[in-house]
Order: sequence, then C-alpha cells, then structure tokens
Amino acid sequence: MGVIGTARVDTSERLASLRALMREQDYNVGVFVVPSEDEHFSEYPSQADERRTFISGFNGSAGCAIITLQNAFLFTDGRYFLQAEQQLDKNWNLMKQGLPDVPTWQEFLSKNIEQGTRIGVDPSLISAVDAQVLKRSLGDSELVPLLKNPVDVVWASDRPQRPKNKVFVLDVEYSGETLSTKLQRVREAMAKKNAVAMAVTLLDEVAWLFNLRGTDIDFNPVFFAYAVVEKDLAVLFVDEAQVDDVVKAHLGQEVLIKPYTEFLPYLGALAEKGLVQKEQPVLLGDKTNLAVVHVLGEENVAIVPSPVADMKAIKNSTEINGFRQCHIRDGAALVRYFAWLDQQLKNGVVLSESQGADKLEEFRSEFDLFRGLSFPTISSAGPNAGIIHYSPDPKDCATITKDQIYLCDSGGQYLDGTTDVTRTWHFGTPSAEEKRAFTRVLQGHIAIDTAIFPTGTTGFIIDSWARRALWQDGLDYRHGTGHGVGHFLNVHEGPQGIGTRIAYNSTPLKAGMTVSNEPGYYADGRWGIRIENVVIVCEVETPNNFGNGYLGFERVTMCPIQTSLIDYAILTAEEKKWLNDYHAEVARKVGPLLQDECALAWLVKQCQAV
Repeated sequence: MGVIGTARVDTSERLASLRALMREQDYNVGVFVVPSEDEHFSEYPSQADERRTFISGFNGSAGCAIITLQNAFLFTDGRYFLQAEQQLDKNWNLMKQGLPDVPTWQEFLSKNIEQGTRIGVDPSLISAVDAQVLKRSLGDSELVPLLKNPVDVVWASDRPQRPKNKVFVLDVEYSGETLSTKLQRVREAMAKKNAVAMAVTLLDEVAWLFNLRGTDIDFNPVFFAYAVVEKDLAVLFVDEAQVDDVVKAHLGQEVLIKPYTEFLPYLGALAEKGLVQKEQPVLLGDKTNLAVVHVLGEENVAIVPSPVADMKAIKNSTEINGFRQCHIRDGAALVRYFAWLDQQLKNGVVLSESQGADKLEEFRSEFDLFRGLSFPTISSAGPNAGIIHYSPDPKDCATITKDQIYLCDSGGQYLDGTTDVTRTWHFGTPSAEEKRAFTRVLQGHIAIDTAIFPTGTTGFIIDSWARRALWQDGLDYRHGTGHGVGHFLNVHEGPQGIGTRIAYNSTPLKAGMTVSNEPGYYADGRWGIRIENVVIVCEVETPNNFGNGYLGFERVTMCPIQTSLIDYAILTAEEKKWLNDYHAEVARKVGPLLQDECALAWLVKQCQAV
C-alpha cells in the first residue's frame, strides 16, 4: 500500500498522556504494544493503523509501536525504512527489522524488557495464535489484554468515526458462486472438526462469503461486519442502516441480521448456554483476534487455517475471466496515461506527482465496471521512487521530469476484479547504471513469469528466482516478490504469496490463485525501479510428469514495459523473445479499446519488436 505524505508530527504530548494512563490503576502496565499490520484482524486495516499513526506519526501500512514508561520504539521492515526516518520525531527509536542484530518486536519484548513487566495489548488487534506464542516467550512477564485501548482514550473525540458505508450485492455474474453454496462449503469444513459454528472475523472473508461489498471506503470494498455460521443458520452482524431491502432480499431466510455490536455478546451467550464445548467447538480461522477467544474460552474453540481464506484464494472460472477482462481495460487506462504523460513532458508542461496520479485515476474512471482505486497511487519521481511505499502529498510533492526515473505503482477496483501494476519509465536518456538495474529487475520478473514448478511448491521456494539476476550484480530489494490479490477485494490477499517470509512456506501455490510478480531495486536517495504484473497460477502440460503435476503462471496485466531502459548486452535471446511475445499480446488486447489516436500510436511504438 502507499502512504500519504512524509510530514513529521510532534508526539511528545501524546506519549506523555499515554504513559500517564499506563501508570493508572485501571491499566497498570509498564509497556503498551500497538501491533503491526500482520497482527490486527478485527477491524479494517486503516482503522487499526490509524492508532499507530496517531501515537507515532508513522503512517506506513506495516509497523509495530512499543511504548515503555521511558522510551518508544517503532519496528518496521525494509519497505518503510526511508519513510519512517522521515516521519518519526525525536521521541522514537527506529528498529529496522531484517538488518543484522535488530530483533523482531516479539524478540525485543522477551529479551529487552525487564522480567515481571505487565505488557498491555488491545486483544482485538492481535491474533489469538500470535498472543499465545508471545505469552510463551515472555517468561515471567505478563501479557495483559486491555479491553479499552489507551490510545483511543488519548485520541478521544478527535478519532475519526468508523465508516458506515452502504452495502451492496455482488451479483453471481461477477462472483461466480451463490451465497448458498459458499455457506454449504463452510458447513462441510465445520463438520470435519465437529464444530457447531464458525465465527468469521476478517472483513474480506465476510464480504466474499456473503457476496456483498461496501461502498465509500477508499481502496477496499469491504464493510464493518462479523459473521457466525451455524449448522442451520448464518448470522451477519452489521449496522442495519448499511443494508437496504435489496441486500435483505439477497440474504433471504438463510441469514439473520443482527447489530454489529452484538457479535461478541452472541458468542458469549453460546458459551454460557453450554451450546459449545471442547467436543463441539466454535471453528476459528488462525487470524482470529484474542478478544474472540477470550469471550468463548480457549477450551471451546478450534483454531485452524481459515477455510474461508482458502476458498477465497482459489478463484473460480468466472472470477478468473473477470481478472483477464478488467486487466485489459486497466491496461488501456494505463496506456492512455503514460502516452499523455510522455507528450506533456515533451511539451514542457510542469506536472507534480500528485497531478499525475489524479490524471491516471481519471482515465481509469472512464472504463466500464470501475469502482475506485485499489490503493493510493504511488506516483514517484527521482529520489521518491526509491521510497518503496510512497504516495505524493498534493500539498507538497515533487515534479515529474523527463530527466529522472518515474515509478508508478497503481491499481483499480472493478466489479469483475482488482488490478495492481507497476511500471518504471524514463522519458529522457537513462544512465548506464539505471539501464543495467532495470534489466536485472526485468530478468527477475521474466524468471517468475516463465516459472514451471511441481504441485506443492510454495512462493517461499521460488522467491530467489526473481533475485538471481540482481544478485549477480550484488543488488537486491527489501520486499516480497509477490502477494495474493483479491477479486474485487483486498489488493493484498493471503495466505498465498511469493517472498522470504517463512509464512509463505506454509501455503503451496495452487491453480486459481492470483499473485503479483514485482521484483525491484532501489537506489536510496536517487531512484527506484519495480516491474509488476498480476499472474494467475495455472496447470501446465509438461513432456513428463514426475510427481503429481506441474504449475506455472498466466499473466493478465497488459501494459508495455519500456524497451529503451533495457541493457540488451545482458538480456538473453529467450528473454528478448519473452518481451516481444508479451508486447504482441498487449498490443493485440489493448489496442482495440483505444479511441485516442495518440495513445494508440504510443502503444504501437512501445510494443515494437526488439
């Protein structure tokens, strides 16, 4: 995800107020933890991230804040090192996870905090699984669930209200599967664990399961809701003002609607009435937060990898075709934008990064089924392109020039799919260093695109293929090679992915999964390069079949890759053929959608064989 601006905030008063609360009898904790993106699950991520942003000033999409009575620490990974350095004030110590001798935030709590310390955490922002692992590592220290988040108390009335966006039905024309069959599949998963119910807490899982989407939330068409699926009933916990008669008719007799705030009391009542027990538990996904387990009781739950997440990750034929079609339309919007930008720069027009992002959104909005952006556009010129997750501040951002690298990472939400594409351009004369780095990134991109691997292979195993060419020049990048992509849902979807995170080794890539392919390289303070397409995992025919079949990727992103940024001295004949074949496909699929003669001419030029 992108970030908004890089302004530094003075957090002195906020931290002082928070520490005063930590000392009060109602809290009485020596440490308070605001977990990172991967550890909060009950709320839409921007809401949970806002707490960390408020207390620290750092607004990247992944980072853990640890506040003691004397110090404050912000843990984040390589995607956000530069951004955090710009945003954190003097009150904070930046902990660059992944560098030598820098612990994870969990290791920090177990090794650097005095034994016997009470460590506070909001139980709705940490998974029960992670909380259990953390508890075991803390020794004599105690992990204390704080039912009232002290950051909320400090923030008080200034905290934005939770959005109450309207909910609408995603027709089976786009979803490809009815609500009834999805509920039946969940019940079959429950039966395997002899569970009397399943609680669904992740917003994208709720939206997918009920074939519903939300409006008016930027970048993610989810809505605030929980669900409980029982053997003969499903309950959707949502503010009734958000659902109209069309939604109610869609849910029909299969689904009971209850207020959003009644979710935890409803689960608590099941436990109190003895309707759930160890032999007949409530099934929970492994990302379910600690608050849910606390209400039900640890003995009354069965925690497993979420069956809903696994179902959602493997797209059906309707969803796959939607991905193909929306990426062609999206490619046409991108071609119109890059052709327009190229011409504007040649004419000497002065454009800011933010103006560029706005123009790209305008082009996207003119195509069918567009519902909004899938994340804030990363429109970055020169040194800003070296900030991996950057988005321009309209009030204070750089100018796009033809003499610097321009990196644009953007995406759209369409009724038939979600897009995420990055292209790197130089509209002038690139240096030899820039061309060589770009070519190494391209070679890594091609290596993933053309990969063929046995069934059962994970994204953790193939990640190094994207880095091999970069490693030959002593280069690398501090982010994953690919993340899952939702269908008109989260642009970052789990559990699948390609990267060095050990979690990716738990989920084999399967036919029907969608992932991004996005190696890069970033010269801090000068420029950055990334090439990203979305690909679909598919079955591949091979001359032999040693094992249980083989898989590969079908690329769906349709946008030219700049050929004048390539160092052909290091590009192989096979890689050159890949490039020509890809550009022929882009021209064939995107060309018919272009009514603008200038854009069409630009496309033809960019797709010429090399």
